[in-house]
Amino acid sequence: MGVVTDMVRSYRAPRAVLRHRLGQGENEGGALVTLMLACGLIFVAQWPRLSRAAFETGQEVQMLMGATLLGWLFIMPLVFYVIAGLIRFVLSLLGGTATGYEIRLAVFWGLLCAAPLWLLWGLTAGFVGPGAATSLVGVIALMALMYFWGMGLSEVAFSKETKDV
Repeated sequence: MGVVTDMVRSYRAPRAVLRHRLGQGENEGGALVTLMLACGLIFVAQWPRLSRAAFETGQEVQMLMGATLLGWLFIMPLVFYVIAGLIRFVLSLLGGTATGYEIRLAVFWGLLCAAPLWLLWGLTAGFVGPGAATSLVGVIALMALMYFWGMGLSEVAFSKETKDV
């Protein structure tokens, strides 16, 4: 299935979709593409907010977008790899059986599935500005990210199946 179809299905059955994606075989390049796509969407989600900030403060919008580009497409992917590594370490201490790839895909896929809500947050921040609506959408987006991460990690962390070594 396509990525967008799987993202939509993840809102109904996140564990089944992740299991399906893991069943396609280990593909580190695919995991990296998933992460970069998620970070790219979140970067694009910042544009309305940055445009509003540039208008209100008189700063150059290109400067703001350049800094955000650096953050979301160069620094945050490394941060998410570190987060996945830390989760792998903690789960191994707790007796988890997931491989590093499974943990990475669960973290990266969860981020990609929550990205549409970050797009909504960016639109709200850009058009409505700071306030209760923006905060509410931000909290919903963060809760969705935690939900997808939790469901994905629960699917791979303590699998009852034995893994091939």
